[in-house]
Amino acid sequence: MGRIAVDVMLKPEILDPQGQAVNGALPRLGFSSFTDVRQGKRFVLTVDGDVTPAHLEEARKAADTLLSNPVIEDVLSVRALGEDEA
Repeated sequence: MGRIAVDVMLKPEILDPQGQAVNGALPRLGFSSFTDVRQGKRFVLTVDGDVTPAHLEEARKAADTLLSNPVIEDVLSVRALGEDEA
């Protein structure tokens, strides 16, 4: 079985309350190196057999039409996952 990861993030101009909440909590927990946090989402699609270019193209179309809201989100990547990736 092959797997495809689709990563989606809010557009930079869209307010990200969850990212802001995490950004505020990090220093309180001792993590002071980070200056900003943006929250995103990942979809993992499974296919029979190895991932082919046709599978990736279909995943890109699904990402643009169903997995993301193009008004407020960008599809950052659509890629095959290796066996050792989550």
